[in-house]
Amino acid sequence: MTTWIAGMLTTAVLATSPTLTTEPRVGPMNATLRGSNGKEVALSRWRGKPVILFYEDRHSTTLNAAFKEALFARGQSMGLLDAAWVVAVANLESFNFFPARDIALSYVRDEEKKWGIPILVDLKGTLGAAPWNLPTKTSSVLLLDEQGSVVFRYSGRMDAEDMETFFQALATLLGRDISPGAHP
Repeated sequence: MTTWIAGMLTTAVLATSPTLTTEPRVGPMNATLRGSNGKEVALSRWRGKPVILFYEDRHSTTLNAAFKEALFARGQSMGLLDAAWVVAVANLESFNFFPARDIALSYVRDEEKKWGIPILVDLKGTLGAAPWNLPTKTSSVLLLDEQGSVVFRYSGRMDAEDMETFFQALATLLGRDISPGAHP
């Protein structure tokens, strides 16, 4: 998981203009995506604790590598790796045709084996449509509370201030201080 968070589906960096939202959306969010095996998976499956959701196209998987490294480092040093779910979603909408779909899914399966974590796939642009409305050509990071409501949303490359805003929101959900100097 360490390496995956640092380099999920490693490819070239492509950024679009960043956007930050810390205002919660009304009600729980849900979507049905697919696993790399083709089976449907509802995001509501991860309810019960906070969810950190990464939504990235193939060009943006390293865009927030520094954030992924910081997230893992804090989680590990504070013994919080099991305090929240980390859900990776690969935007494969542009590959949803034969034979590209099968090649892309094969690549995702290889990455799952390499990093030891499941990666969901969005073949239909589900998270790019309402009510999610995520940009499809960048890296988006969302933090959902235990019920599935969005409490943090950022698209684009996160800077240090954006990362701290995320960590403050996560700390609030976890009910504990997770600042860099905090002790476990």
